[in-house]
Parts: sequence; structure tokens; C-alpha cells
Amino acid sequence: MNDFKVRIDDLNERMKRLSESLNIPIKEEDLKKLEKLSLDPKLWDDQENARSVMHQLAAVKDEIKEIKDASETLEILNHLEDEVEINKFEKLLGKLELKSYLSNPYDNKNTIITIHAGQGGTEAMDWVSMIYRMYLRFCERKNWSTETIDYTPGEEAGIKSVTFEIKGPYAYGYLKNEAGTHRLVRQSPFNANNLRQTSFALVEVLPDLEATDLPEVQIKDDELDWQFTRAGGHGGQNVNKVSTAVRLTHLSTGIVVTARTERFQEQNRKIALGLLRAKLWIRQQELEKNNLKDIKGEYKPASWGNQIRSYVLHPYKMVKDLRTEVESGNPDSVLDGEIDEFIEAELKLK
Repeated sequence: MNDFKVRIDDLNERMKRLSESLNIPIKEEDLKKLEKLSLDPKLWDDQENARSVMHQLAAVKDEIKEIKDASETLEILNHLEDEVEINKFEKLLGKLELKSYLSNPYDNKNTIITIHAGQGGTEAMDWVSMIYRMYLRFCERKNWSTETIDYTPGEEAGIKSVTFEIKGPYAYGYLKNEAGTHRLVRQSPFNANNLRQTSFALVEVLPDLEATDLPEVQIKDDELDWQFTRAGGHGGQNVNKVSTAVRLTHLSTGIVVTARTERFQEQNRKIALGLLRAKLWIRQQELEKNNLKDIKGEYKPASWGNQIRSYVLHPYKMVKDLRTEVESGNPDSVLDGEIDEFIEAELKLK
């Protein structure tokens, strides 16, 4: 009886802190404004802005409902002594509390991830394909959708680089801290002597931003260098016949983005502009954070020197995050997409 009361009191206190941190009254005001906007008959004159408004409306509505439902459930638990139900609620509250760590600008956006192979030839490219699959499996488990934007296969096996979009609630907020270098240690399947091999993959994570999100980021036409080529690989036969692939260079910063998997050039142009917009925003954040006046050359939102996680398959099995010290002795499950423990620990660290 006493233990139950202590747990209930703790849950009530946690629920109170969560409601305060998420500031539900302000979110309800935001909801009213968004609902009013959504009823404006002129909203869809600008489809990009309309999609942004509707996305925000759905996200705010879901968040308010989650908190209200949780509060009502806890009110019922205050009058019950049900061990099973209180255990279920503790898990639910833990998930909701993660939302309080996702309050930065654009955390609620979809995300775009690029994975690059490091030095090591085929071995490194195979590691990219493993990391790529890990994130795809993670998204499947969360019922998030994915779409490949750019794909460069390796000469013999694996992937040189891949860019893909992830659509899901708070996708950018959850995955932004995956940016950095991922290190693999294993016996190489591409070496006859099964020598121990260390491979590296660089992961870049960007928010999926629209022009209406960043009115302060101006992209001028005279600063853009467009190149169009025939695409190959993922995208159907049409991409090999006409110049649908896009390579876009931002002349003043040196940022280069590519998009080649869509069947039509205009679609790839739009995707490339979105990638550039996100990279310019990330670059701006870095300038402000470090009080820098300029970044020379292309700025990448993740660097090779920033090793965040090590995956060891030989001579022992271990995945370790170097920032949070979180470890797993089951790398097979981690590489199958079970990375929630690492993601949540990093969110709480911030």
C-alpha cells in the first residue's frame, strides 16, 4: 500500500513537470491559430505553406491529446491499486517525457539523412549499406516512411553514399544526434584471410525544411550552379535516358548537393533546393554557436573527427556510444534497428 502510494505520488509529480515543460495552454492557443489558418480558403494558393500549416496542426493536436489522455489515465490510477496498469503507465510516461527534450526549432520536422563511406574501399561501402539498413529497420519499427533521394552504389558491393528522407513525428528531433562517425570492427568478409578490419561511415542529419520555415535564409539564383546528368541505378529506366539527375553548387559557401532518384528533373531540382536550404540553416547554427564570422569551404553537419559510436563484431561483440557510455552486448539487434536506447540516452544528455 505504502509503496503504491509512493509510486503514484512520483507519477503525479512527473506528470505535473511534463505538462509545465510542454506548456499545454500555449499549445492550445497555437492550435486555435492553426485551425483558423487551415479554414482560410486562400491557404492552398501557396501549397508549400499549406502543407506546412497542416503538418503543424496535426502535430500540435496529437501532442495535446497525448498529454490530456495521460492526465485522465493517471487520475483513474489515483483511485486504483492495479500493479499492471501502473507499470504500463510508467512506460507511457517515460515516452512522453522524451517530448520535453524535443523543444528545439524544427525538432518536429521530418529529416534527411546522408551516409558516406570512409576510407577502406569495399569494406567501408558495405558498412554504409549496414548502417542504411539499420535506420530503415528503425523506421519500420516506428511506422515511419522512408524515401531514397540520392544513391551511389559501390563498384563491387555496398554503397558509396546514400541520402534518404524519413517522415515521422519528431523524426529530426529523435535522429539529429546520430550525426557523426560510426566505426565498425569485424573480420572482413571481403578478405580471404578473414583479417580484422576497421571501417568508418559518416552520418549527416538535416531537418526537412520548406522555404516558409526559413524566411531569413535567402537563396539567390545567381549563387546557384546547376548541373544536369543522366542518373543510373535506383529510379527506373527513364532516369538513364534523359538528364534527370541534379547536382547543385552554392557558389558562396561551396556546399554541394545532389538528387537523382526521381524520374523527373523538376522533382530532383526541388529536392536539391530543400537539401541546400537545410545545409545553409545548419551552417548558420554552427556560425552562431561558435561565434564565427565565416566557415571556409563546404560545411558538413557532421565531421569525420566526431566519432560517436563503435560497433565491434570481432573479437568480442559490443556496441558502445562514446558520448553517453550506453552499451549493448547484442550488435545484431542494434544493426536490426533497435537503437532506441542510444537515441533516448543522448536526448536526455542534452
